[in-house]
Amino acid sequence: MNPADQATLPGTASPRVVSIDIFRGLTMAVMIFVNALSESFKLPWWTYHAPARVDVMTYVDMVFPFFLFIIGMSLPISVEQRLKRNSSMPALWLHILHRVLSLLVLGLILANAEKVDPARTGMTGNLWALLGLIGAALYLNVYPPSKKFPRYALILRTVGFAGVVFLLALFRRTTPNGHVTWIDFSYPEILGLIAYTYFAVCLLFIPTRRWPWAPLVWFVLLTGFCVACTARVILFPAHVPLYYWPFGNGAMASIVMGGIVTSSFFLKRNTRSNPGQAVRFALVLAALTLIAGRLLTPLGISKIRATPTWCLYSMTASILIFTLLYWICDVKGKTGWALLLRPAGANTLLTYLLPDLWYFLLGTLSITYLDAHLIQGWPAVVKTILFTLLMLVIAAALTKAKLRLQL
Repeated sequence: MNPADQATLPGTASPRVVSIDIFRGLTMAVMIFVNALSESFKLPWWTYHAPARVDVMTYVDMVFPFFLFIIGMSLPISVEQRLKRNSSMPALWLHILHRVLSLLVLGLILANAEKVDPARTGMTGNLWALLGLIGAALYLNVYPPSKKFPRYALILRTVGFAGVVFLLALFRRTTPNGHVTWIDFSYPEILGLIAYTYFAVCLLFIPTRRWPWAPLVWFVLLTGFCVACTARVILFPAHVPLYYWPFGNGAMASIVMGGIVTSSFFLKRNTRSNPGQAVRFALVLAALTLIAGRLLTPLGISKIRATPTWCLYSMTASILIFTLLYWICDVKGKTGWALLLRPAGANTLLTYLLPDLWYFLLGTLSITYLDAHLIQGWPAVVKTILFTLLMLVIAAALTKAKLRLQL
Protein backbone atom coordinates (compact mmCIF):
# COMPACT_ATOMS: atom_id res chain seq x y z
CA MET A 1 0.00 0.00 0.00
CA ASN A 2 2.99 2.32 0.31
CA PRO A 3 3.68 3.80 -3.12
CA ALA A 4 7.27 4.51 -2.23
CA ASP A 5 7.77 0.86 -1.40
CA GLN A 6 6.23 -0.35 -4.62
CA ALA A 7 7.87 1.80 -7.21
CA THR A 8 11.53 1.00 -7.65
CA LEU A 9 13.32 -2.00 -9.05
CA PRO A 10 14.98 -3.98 -6.27
CA GLY A 11 18.69 -3.51 -5.96
CA THR A 12 18.83 -0.65 -8.46
CA ALA A 13 18.40 3.08 -8.71
CA SER A 14 16.00 2.60 -11.59
CA PRO A 15 13.02 4.90 -12.08
CA ARG A 16 9.53 3.88 -11.04
CA VAL A 17 8.00 0.85 -12.68
CA VAL A 18 5.13 2.98 -13.88
CA SER A 19 3.20 0.04 -15.31
CA ILE A 20 2.47 -1.14 -11.75
CA ASP A 21 0.99 2.23 -10.79
CA ILE A 22 -0.95 2.45 -14.04
CA PHE A 23 -2.28 -1.10 -13.75
CA ARG A 24 -3.31 -0.38 -10.17
CA GLY A 25 -4.91 2.91 -11.24
CA LEU A 26 -6.73 1.21 -14.10
CA THR A 27 -8.00 -1.43 -11.70
CA MET A 28 -9.19 1.26 -9.30
CA ALA A 29 -11.02 3.06 -12.11
CA VAL A 30 -12.81 -0.11 -13.21
CA MET A 31 -13.57 -0.98 -9.58
CA ILE A 32 -15.21 2.40 -9.01
CA PHE A 33 -17.16 2.00 -12.25
CA VAL A 34 -18.50 -1.50 -11.61
CA ASN A 35 -19.35 -0.78 -7.95
CA ALA A 36 -21.36 2.28 -8.94
CA LEU A 37 -22.99 0.54 -11.90
CA SER A 38 -24.10 -2.38 -9.74
CA GLU A 39 -26.95 -0.23 -8.41
CA SER A 40 -28.35 0.30 -11.93
CA PHE A 41 -30.98 -1.75 -13.74
CA LYS A 42 -31.86 -3.05 -17.20
CA LEU A 43 -28.31 -3.60 -18.37
CA PRO A 44 -26.74 -6.66 -20.05
CA TRP A 45 -26.02 -9.57 -17.71
CA TRP A 46 -22.27 -9.24 -18.17
CA THR A 47 -22.27 -5.80 -16.52
CA TYR A 48 -22.91 -7.43 -13.12
CA HIS A 49 -21.30 -10.13 -11.01
CA ALA A 50 -22.29 -13.58 -12.20
CA PRO A 51 -24.77 -15.38 -9.88
CA ALA A 52 -23.26 -17.92 -7.49
CA ARG A 53 -24.96 -20.95 -9.01
CA VAL A 54 -24.10 -20.15 -12.62
CA ASP A 55 -20.80 -21.44 -14.02
CA VAL A 56 -19.71 -18.27 -15.77
CA MET A 57 -17.67 -15.18 -15.00
CA THR A 58 -17.93 -11.60 -16.26
CA TYR A 59 -15.31 -8.88 -16.48
CA VAL A 60 -16.74 -7.57 -13.20
CA ASP A 61 -15.69 -10.80 -11.50
CA MET A 62 -12.06 -10.18 -12.45
CA VAL A 63 -11.63 -6.70 -10.96
CA PHE A 64 -10.92 -7.85 -7.40
CA PRO A 65 -8.44 -10.53 -8.58
CA PHE A 66 -6.60 -7.83 -10.57
CA PHE A 67 -6.05 -5.93 -7.35
CA LEU A 68 -4.90 -9.06 -5.53
CA PHE A 69 -2.48 -9.79 -8.36
CA ILE A 70 -1.00 -6.28 -8.11
CA ILE A 71 -0.57 -6.70 -4.36
CA GLY A 72 1.51 -9.78 -5.15
CA MET A 73 3.61 -7.92 -7.73
CA SER A 74 4.32 -5.15 -5.24
CA LEU A 75 4.98 -7.28 -2.17
CA PRO A 76 8.59 -8.36 -2.93
CA ILE A 77 9.58 -4.75 -3.61
CA SER A 78 7.87 -3.51 -0.47
CA VAL A 79 9.52 -6.11 1.73
CA GLU A 80 12.99 -5.64 0.21
CA GLN A 81 12.98 -1.86 0.51
CA ARG A 82 11.63 -1.92 4.06
CA LEU A 83 14.37 -4.33 5.13
CA LYS A 84 16.94 -2.02 3.52
CA ARG A 85 15.73 0.81 5.74
CA ASN A 86 15.51 -1.38 8.83
CA SER A 87 16.84 -4.94 8.78
CA SER A 88 14.89 -5.91 11.90
CA MET A 89 12.46 -8.76 11.22
CA PRO A 90 10.31 -7.93 14.29
CA ALA A 91 9.94 -4.38 12.92
CA LEU A 92 8.87 -5.79 9.54
CA TRP A 93 6.21 -8.00 11.11
CA LEU A 94 5.03 -5.12 13.27
CA HIS A 95 4.61 -3.07 10.10
CA ILE A 96 2.68 -5.93 8.46
CA LEU A 97 0.38 -6.25 11.47
CA HIS A 98 -0.25 -2.51 11.40
CA ARG A 99 -1.29 -2.74 7.75
CA VAL A 100 -3.53 -5.72 8.43
CA LEU A 101 -5.27 -4.14 11.41
CA SER A 102 -5.72 -0.82 9.61
CA LEU A 103 -7.35 -2.51 6.62
CA LEU A 104 -9.55 -4.61 8.89
CA VAL A 105 -10.80 -1.56 10.78
CA LEU A 106 -11.54 0.28 7.53
CA GLY A 107 -13.33 -2.77 6.16
CA LEU A 108 -15.43 -3.16 9.30
CA ILE A 109 -16.43 0.50 9.20
CA LEU A 110 -17.63 0.12 5.61
CA ALA A 111 -19.34 -3.20 6.28
CA ASN A 112 -21.21 -1.97 9.37
CA ALA A 113 -22.33 1.45 8.15
CA GLU A 114 -25.77 0.19 7.13
CA LYS A 115 -26.20 -1.68 10.43
CA VAL A 116 -25.93 1.32 12.76
CA ASP A 117 -28.88 1.73 15.11
CA PRO A 118 -29.36 5.53 15.18
CA ALA A 119 -31.45 5.41 18.36
CA ARG A 120 -28.68 3.65 20.29
CA THR A 121 -25.63 5.16 18.59
CA GLY A 122 -26.87 8.74 18.48
CA MET A 123 -26.19 9.23 14.78
CA THR A 124 -27.08 7.78 11.41
CA GLY A 125 -24.98 5.11 9.79
CA ASN A 126 -23.90 7.53 7.08
CA LEU A 127 -22.58 10.06 9.61
CA TRP A 128 -20.95 7.35 11.72
CA ALA A 129 -19.10 5.91 8.72
CA LEU A 130 -18.20 9.35 7.35
CA LEU A 131 -16.63 10.39 10.65
CA GLY A 132 -14.90 7.01 10.92
CA LEU A 133 -13.29 7.35 7.49
CA ILE A 134 -12.25 10.94 8.19
CA GLY A 135 -10.64 9.83 11.45
CA ALA A 136 -8.85 7.00 9.66
CA ALA A 137 -7.65 9.44 6.99
CA LEU A 138 -6.23 11.75 9.66
CA TYR A 139 -4.36 8.80 11.16
CA LEU A 140 -3.07 7.32 7.89
CA ASN A 141 -2.23 10.50 6.00
CA VAL A 142 1.39 11.22 5.07
CA TYR A 143 2.04 14.71 6.44
CA PRO A 144 4.76 16.91 4.94
CA PRO A 145 7.30 18.14 7.52
CA SER A 146 6.82 21.59 9.02
CA LYS A 147 9.52 23.56 10.82
CA LYS A 148 6.97 25.96 12.27
CA PHE A 149 4.69 23.22 13.68
CA PRO A 150 6.88 20.12 13.96
CA ARG A 151 4.36 18.18 16.08
CA TYR A 152 1.24 18.88 14.03
CA ALA A 153 1.35 15.49 12.29
CA LEU A 154 1.48 13.64 15.61
CA ILE A 155 -1.45 15.70 16.91
CA LEU A 156 -3.60 15.03 13.83
CA ARG A 157 -2.78 11.33 13.84
CA THR A 158 -3.66 11.11 17.53
CA VAL A 159 -6.96 12.91 16.96
CA GLY A 160 -7.78 10.58 14.07
CA PHE A 161 -6.89 7.45 16.01
CA ALA A 162 -8.88 8.55 19.07
CA GLY A 163 -11.84 9.44 16.87
CA VAL A 164 -11.94 5.98 15.28
CA VAL A 165 -11.66 4.28 18.68
CA PHE A 166 -14.49 6.45 20.04
CA LEU A 167 -16.77 5.71 17.09
CA LEU A 168 -16.11 1.99 17.32
CA ALA A 169 -16.88 2.07 21.07
CA LEU A 170 -20.06 4.05 20.36
CA PHE A 171 -21.35 1.64 17.71
CA ARG A 172 -24.48 -0.34 18.42
CA ARG A 173 -26.73 -2.40 16.17
CA THR A 174 -29.94 -4.30 16.71
CA THR A 175 -30.16 -7.85 15.38
CA PRO A 176 -33.32 -9.19 13.69
CA ASN A 177 -34.30 -10.95 16.94
CA GLY A 178 -34.09 -7.66 18.86
CA HIS A 179 -30.74 -8.12 20.61
CA VAL A 180 -28.46 -5.09 20.91
CA THR A 181 -24.89 -5.92 19.99
CA TRP A 182 -21.62 -4.49 18.65
CA ILE A 183 -19.69 -4.72 15.38
CA ASP A 184 -20.60 -7.52 12.97
CA PHE A 185 -17.37 -9.34 12.08
CA SER A 186 -18.95 -11.84 9.69
CA TYR A 187 -17.95 -9.93 6.53
CA PRO A 188 -15.06 -7.42 6.71
CA GLU A 189 -15.72 -5.96 3.22
CA ILE A 190 -13.13 -6.07 0.41
CA LEU A 191 -10.48 -4.25 2.46
CA GLY A 192 -10.80 -6.82 5.21
CA LEU A 193 -10.51 -9.69 2.75
CA ILE A 194 -7.37 -8.05 1.38
CA ALA A 195 -6.00 -7.73 4.92
CA TYR A 196 -6.44 -11.42 5.72
CA THR A 197 -5.05 -12.50 2.34
CA TYR A 198 -2.07 -10.16 2.59
CA PHE A 199 -1.23 -11.55 6.04
CA ALA A 200 -1.61 -15.15 4.87
CA VAL A 201 0.71 -14.64 1.90
CA CYS A 202 3.27 -12.85 4.07
CA LEU A 203 3.34 -15.89 6.37
CA LEU A 204 4.49 -17.96 3.40
CA PHE A 205 6.55 -15.52 1.38
CA ILE A 206 8.70 -13.70 3.94
CA PRO A 207 10.36 -16.75 5.55
CA THR A 208 11.13 -18.19 2.08
CA ARG A 209 11.82 -14.95 0.18
CA ARG A 210 15.50 -15.83 -0.45
CA TRP A 211 14.56 -18.95 -2.43
CA PRO A 212 13.73 -17.94 -6.04
CA TRP A 213 11.61 -21.03 -6.64
CA ALA A 214 9.53 -20.68 -3.47
CA PRO A 215 6.75 -18.39 -4.83
CA LEU A 216 6.04 -20.81 -7.69
CA VAL A 217 5.87 -23.74 -5.26
CA TRP A 218 3.53 -21.81 -2.96
CA PHE A 219 1.37 -20.83 -5.94
CA VAL A 220 1.03 -24.45 -7.05
CA LEU A 221 0.27 -25.61 -3.49
CA LEU A 222 -2.32 -22.88 -2.91
CA THR A 223 -3.98 -23.66 -6.23
CA GLY A 224 -4.02 -27.33 -5.30
CA PHE A 225 -5.53 -26.46 -1.94
CA CYS A 226 -8.24 -24.44 -3.72
CA VAL A 227 -8.94 -27.44 -5.96
CA ALA A 228 -9.23 -29.75 -2.96
CA CYS A 229 -11.58 -27.36 -1.15
CA THR A 230 -13.76 -26.80 -4.20
CA ALA A 231 -13.95 -30.55 -4.80
CA ARG A 232 -14.87 -30.94 -1.11
CA VAL A 233 -11.92 -33.16 -0.39
CA ILE A 234 -10.98 -30.61 2.31
CA LEU A 235 -13.96 -29.11 4.16
CA PHE A 236 -12.72 -27.12 7.14
CA PRO A 237 -12.10 -23.71 5.42
CA ALA A 238 -15.83 -23.39 4.73
CA HIS A 239 -16.55 -23.50 8.47
CA VAL A 240 -13.61 -21.56 9.92
CA PRO A 241 -13.61 -17.71 10.08
CA LEU A 242 -10.81 -15.88 8.32
CA TYR A 243 -9.46 -14.52 11.60
CA TYR A 244 -8.61 -18.13 12.51
CA TRP A 245 -7.59 -19.31 9.03
CA PRO A 246 -6.68 -16.31 6.81
CA PHE A 247 -6.00 -18.52 3.78
CA GLY A 248 -9.68 -19.28 3.25
CA ASN A 249 -9.92 -21.92 0.51
CA GLY A 250 -6.62 -20.71 -0.97
CA ALA A 251 -8.20 -18.83 -3.89
CA MET A 252 -7.31 -15.25 -3.03
CA ALA A 253 -3.89 -16.19 -1.65
CA SER A 254 -3.09 -18.09 -4.85
CA ILE A 255 -3.77 -14.98 -6.96
CA VAL A 256 -1.50 -12.85 -4.77
CA MET A 257 1.20 -15.50 -4.94
CA GLY A 258 0.76 -15.59 -8.72
CA GLY A 259 1.54 -11.86 -8.73
CA ILE A 260 4.73 -12.56 -6.80
CA VAL A 261 5.73 -15.21 -9.34
CA THR A 262 5.18 -12.75 -12.18
CA SER A 263 7.06 -9.93 -10.46
CA SER A 264 10.07 -12.16 -9.89
CA PHE A 265 10.68 -12.07 -13.65
CA PHE A 266 9.50 -8.57 -14.58
CA LEU A 267 11.24 -6.75 -11.75
CA LYS A 268 14.56 -8.53 -11.50
CA ARG A 269 17.77 -6.66 -12.20
CA ASN A 270 18.37 -7.68 -15.81
CA THR A 271 14.84 -6.98 -17.04
CA ARG A 272 15.74 -3.51 -18.30
CA SER A 273 18.42 -4.87 -20.60
CA ASN A 274 16.28 -7.75 -21.86
CA PRO A 275 12.56 -7.00 -21.41
CA GLY A 276 11.68 -9.48 -24.14
CA GLN A 277 12.75 -12.34 -21.89
CA ALA A 278 10.27 -11.28 -19.21
CA VAL A 279 7.52 -10.86 -21.79
CA ARG A 280 8.13 -14.34 -23.16
CA PHE A 281 7.97 -15.80 -19.68
CA ALA A 282 4.74 -13.94 -19.01
CA LEU A 283 3.13 -15.28 -22.16
CA VAL A 284 4.15 -18.84 -21.27
CA LEU A 285 2.83 -18.44 -17.73
CA ALA A 286 -0.43 -16.96 -19.05
CA ALA A 287 -0.83 -19.90 -21.41
CA LEU A 288 -0.22 -22.39 -18.59
CA THR A 289 -2.74 -20.75 -16.26
CA LEU A 290 -5.28 -20.59 -19.07
CA ILE A 291 -4.85 -24.30 -19.83
CA ALA A 292 -4.98 -25.23 -16.14
CA GLY A 293 -8.14 -23.17 -15.70
CA ARG A 294 -9.75 -24.89 -18.67
CA LEU A 295 -8.88 -28.34 -17.31
CA LEU A 296 -10.44 -27.47 -13.96
CA THR A 297 -13.75 -26.18 -15.35
CA PRO A 298 -15.63 -29.30 -14.13
CA LEU A 299 -15.23 -27.79 -10.63
CA GLY A 300 -17.15 -24.71 -11.77
CA ILE A 301 -16.42 -21.13 -12.78
CA SER A 302 -17.51 -18.68 -10.10
CA LYS A 303 -16.15 -15.71 -8.21
CA ILE A 304 -18.66 -16.10 -5.40
CA ARG A 305 -17.71 -19.76 -4.93
CA ALA A 306 -14.01 -18.86 -5.42
CA THR A 307 -13.36 -21.75 -7.79
CA PRO A 308 -9.84 -22.49 -9.09
CA THR A 309 -10.86 -21.75 -12.70
CA TRP A 310 -12.00 -18.26 -11.66
CA CYS A 311 -8.59 -17.75 -10.03
CA LEU A 312 -6.61 -19.04 -12.98
CA TYR A 313 -8.60 -17.21 -15.67
CA SER A 314 -8.31 -13.98 -13.66
CA MET A 315 -4.58 -14.52 -13.30
CA THR A 316 -4.26 -15.12 -17.04
CA ALA A 317 -5.99 -11.82 -17.75
CA SER A 318 -3.86 -10.05 -15.11
CA ILE A 319 -0.61 -11.31 -16.63
CA LEU A 320 -1.60 -10.32 -20.15
CA ILE A 321 -2.83 -6.85 -19.17
CA PHE A 322 0.25 -6.12 -17.08
CA THR A 323 2.55 -7.40 -19.84
CA LEU A 324 0.91 -5.07 -22.34
CA LEU A 325 1.13 -2.12 -19.94
CA TYR A 326 4.75 -2.93 -19.14
CA TRP A 327 5.68 -2.94 -22.83
CA ILE A 328 3.81 0.31 -23.54
CA CYS A 329 4.74 2.25 -20.40
CA ASP A 330 8.13 0.98 -19.23
CA VAL A 331 9.71 -0.27 -22.42
CA LYS A 332 8.29 2.24 -24.90
CA GLY A 333 7.88 5.05 -22.35
CA LYS A 334 4.35 6.01 -23.47
CA THR A 335 2.56 7.10 -20.30
CA GLY A 336 0.80 10.35 -21.20
CA TRP A 337 -2.50 8.55 -21.87
CA ALA A 338 -2.63 7.47 -18.21
CA LEU A 339 -2.68 10.99 -16.76
CA LEU A 340 -5.61 10.28 -14.43
CA LEU A 341 -4.67 6.68 -13.71
CA ARG A 342 -1.21 7.22 -12.24
CA PRO A 343 -2.36 9.29 -9.22
CA ALA A 344 -5.08 6.73 -8.52
CA GLY A 345 -2.51 3.96 -8.66
CA ALA A 346 0.02 5.76 -6.47
CA ASN A 347 -2.61 6.86 -3.92
CA THR A 348 -4.65 3.68 -3.92
CA LEU A 349 -6.27 3.69 -0.50
CA LEU A 350 -7.52 7.26 -0.82
CA THR A 351 -8.90 6.52 -4.28
CA TYR A 352 -10.65 3.42 -2.98
CA LEU A 353 -12.31 5.34 -0.14
CA LEU A 354 -13.37 8.39 -2.16
CA PRO A 355 -16.64 6.88 -3.50
CA ASP A 356 -17.60 5.78 0.01
CA LEU A 357 -16.84 9.22 1.41
CA TRP A 358 -18.97 10.68 -1.38
CA TYR A 359 -21.92 8.37 -0.68
CA PHE A 360 -21.75 8.81 3.09
CA LEU A 361 -21.57 12.60 2.71
CA LEU A 362 -24.60 12.69 0.42
CA GLY A 363 -26.45 10.33 2.75
CA THR A 364 -25.65 12.50 5.76
CA LEU A 365 -26.98 15.53 3.89
CA SER A 366 -30.05 13.53 2.73
CA ILE A 367 -29.26 14.18 -0.93
CA THR A 368 -30.89 11.35 -2.86
CA TYR A 369 -31.42 12.83 -6.32
CA LEU A 370 -28.68 10.79 -8.01
CA ASP A 371 -29.93 7.60 -6.37
CA ALA A 372 -33.36 8.06 -7.92
CA HIS A 373 -32.47 9.33 -11.40
CA LEU A 374 -30.53 7.89 -14.34
CA ILE A 375 -30.48 4.42 -12.84
CA GLN A 376 -31.61 2.36 -15.84
CA GLY A 377 -30.04 1.41 -19.15
CA TRP A 378 -27.37 3.40 -20.94
CA PRO A 379 -28.13 6.71 -19.15
CA ALA A 380 -26.98 4.91 -16.00
CA VAL A 381 -23.77 3.89 -17.78
CA VAL A 382 -23.07 7.49 -18.83
CA LYS A 383 -23.74 8.70 -15.29
CA THR A 384 -21.38 6.05 -13.91
CA ILE A 385 -18.62 6.94 -16.36
CA LEU A 386 -18.88 10.60 -15.34
CA PHE A 387 -18.85 9.62 -11.66
CA THR A 388 -15.73 7.49 -12.20
CA LEU A 389 -13.97 10.36 -13.96
CA LEU A 390 -14.96 12.69 -11.13
CA MET A 391 -13.44 10.34 -8.54
CA LEU A 392 -10.21 10.08 -10.57
CA VAL A 393 -10.00 13.87 -10.92
CA ILE A 394 -10.55 14.35 -7.19
CA ALA A 395 -7.94 11.68 -6.42
CA ALA A 396 -5.44 13.41 -8.72
CA ALA A 397 -6.16 16.81 -7.16
CA LEU A 398 -5.81 15.51 -3.60
CA THR A 399 -2.61 13.67 -4.49
CA LYS A 400 -1.18 16.88 -5.98
CA ALA A 401 -2.19 18.68 -2.78
CA LYS A 402 -0.01 16.19 -0.82
CA LEU A 403 -2.95 14.30 0.70
CA ARG A 404 -1.89 10.66 0.55
CA LEU A 405 -3.04 7.77 2.69
CA GLN A 406 -0.35 5.23 3.48
CA LEU A 407 -0.42 1.97 5.36
